[in-house]
Amino acid sequence: MDSDDDMHDAIEVGSMEDEDEDYFSGGEEDDTMEGRGHDDDDDTGDYEFIASYYDDGDEVVSSRSQKNYCILKEEDIRQRQEEDITKVNTVLSISRHAACILLRHYNWSVNNVHEVWFADEDRVRKAVGLLENPISRPLNNMEVTCGICFECYPGGSLQSASCPHLFCSSCWKAYISTSVNDGPGCLMLWCPDPSCGAAVGQDMINKFAPNEDKLKYNRYLLRSYVEDSRKIKWCPAPGCDAAVEYFVGSGSYDVTCSCSYSFCWNCTEEAHRPVDCNTVEKWILKNSAESENMNWILANSKPCPKCKRPIEKNQGCMHMTCTPPCKFEFCWLCLGAWTDHGERTGGFYACNRYEAAKQEGVFDETEHRREMAKNSLERYTHYYERWASNQTSRQKALADLNEMQNIHLEKLSERQCQPESQLKFVVEAWQQIVECRRVLKWTYAYGYYLPEHEQTRKQFFEYLQGEAEAGLERLHQCAEKELMIHLHADSPSKDFDDFRTKLAGLTSVTCNYFENLVRALENGLSDVDPQAASSKKLNPKNTVGNSSKSKGGKGKGSSSLRTRLRSTDDSSGNWACDRCTYVNLRSATACHMCCRSRP
Repeated sequence: MDSDDDMHDAIEVGSMEDEDEDYFSGGEEDDTMEGRGHDDDDDTGDYEFIASYYDDGDEVVSSRSQKNYCILKEEDIRQRQEEDITKVNTVLSISRHAACILLRHYNWSVNNVHEVWFADEDRVRKAVGLLENPISRPLNNMEVTCGICFECYPGGSLQSASCPHLFCSSCWKAYISTSVNDGPGCLMLWCPDPSCGAAVGQDMINKFAPNEDKLKYNRYLLRSYVEDSRKIKWCPAPGCDAAVEYFVGSGSYDVTCSCSYSFCWNCTEEAHRPVDCNTVEKWILKNSAESENMNWILANSKPCPKCKRPIEKNQGCMHMTCTPPCKFEFCWLCLGAWTDHGERTGGFYACNRYEAAKQEGVFDETEHRREMAKNSLERYTHYYERWASNQTSRQKALADLNEMQNIHLEKLSERQCQPESQLKFVVEAWQQIVECRRVLKWTYAYGYYLPEHEQTRKQFFEYLQGEAEAGLERLHQCAEKELMIHLHADSPSKDFDDFRTKLAGLTSVTCNYFENLVRALENGLSDVDPQAASSKKLNPKNTVGNSSKSKGGKGKGSSSLRTRLRSTDDSSGNWACDRCTYVNLRSATACHMCCRSRP
């Protein structure tokens, strides 16, 4: 913001009596705005702040269409692996098994292998266990002792890696089988002789391992290509064997696998924009940790004065009796022995000794700790319940989406006499609902970790969150309830085209709002200047925390934001509504979605 006035314009909203009805609440414009000296050019839309982050609406659309990752199936990974082995095999003129050993040692990076090899070939060979000089093998008529079982065998029947240490076939089979069954460590297998550093390649595995162990080894080899790479990770969805290659430095970490599971490529948790990975880690840890249990115990129980076990008061009387074997009787308020209580201390439901001690400050610290624990628990519960509620709603919406795709879409096509290709707008609406529920869920984790002292930023965030929730509810209701009318109709509905326009418009509006909301939160609501805002005393009736609707802006900031909104008019003359961002035809005099007059 450029000044204090700009800051005031960004956060000021009207009271319930004189506010401008917003689009997401479904209300109409307040005609009394003219009486306050505000013309149409001074009215601010619900999306005014969000739109300020992007001057051109095309930027948002283009960012959606650009994928910064690639889905790799098992056959794709295997093909890439073979191609990398071929590159090293060809350039360095070594066997494919030796090339595979090199690549595994250098995390399947062809460039790294080439660099270190041409820098110092001897050092690399020694490091990875590739001996250059050929080993002379004993003749068949010579008896040689196996280095493991110490049995004598004809020299030609013993085998070795690229070293002079010979072992019989039985010992090699046992050694390799044990190593493969021990896990992926078999990929870095060395000669059985403890003093030898020669590597055991895949050729030895193929020669001595049974088919079952060969399959395991090949599986470990394939997985190592992904797990050793810094650019590829497995999809964490249960039962999915696809991997995702992320193009580093290309923006958001959110990716969607071919199995439809969305996750963060950086931390492999579920997709969590606008919250960063560190916040997600703290939030998940907090949800699973024992700290909240201790907070509950501290807030809702007191220790027995004798045995110190925590006790919860579950009845009205102040006369408490500890459980056996303690059985100590005491007063809940002052924790004194009950034998010292009676009518003279206030009876069963009061304690004069406690009140007197409290006035003297004896219980101040204990009560303060208990009150802080209670407030902390209530605050956490507030955010967690809403986080979990949106998660439940998202799961339900996901089930509804699958049902729509597999069952209802065909039925709707029959009832409305339209091909399924013309009903994609319904599926897109449900997909948008699922995505928005995910975003809305994580905004509660975002809000929980907002600093308490930044009241202006917190209030503005709660306002934006409220608007997002209201808009999503409107889209959800339209897709869930209004759709049922047309789904169960006996004949094609006359107003089905109007329903199509409405649902598609709501989907577009909600998508734009949520994408811009995510970017605003990722930028830390940078347009909100807490220092500038702290110089203004906010009326509680006008704070964003107490209203979900905005009042017309009066200052320079509102005008500049509105100018940027109008810049979304395209070259054909079509214009974007200041309120809901819906793009209308040039000939339209009012917004088709929210009926707002064209500015």
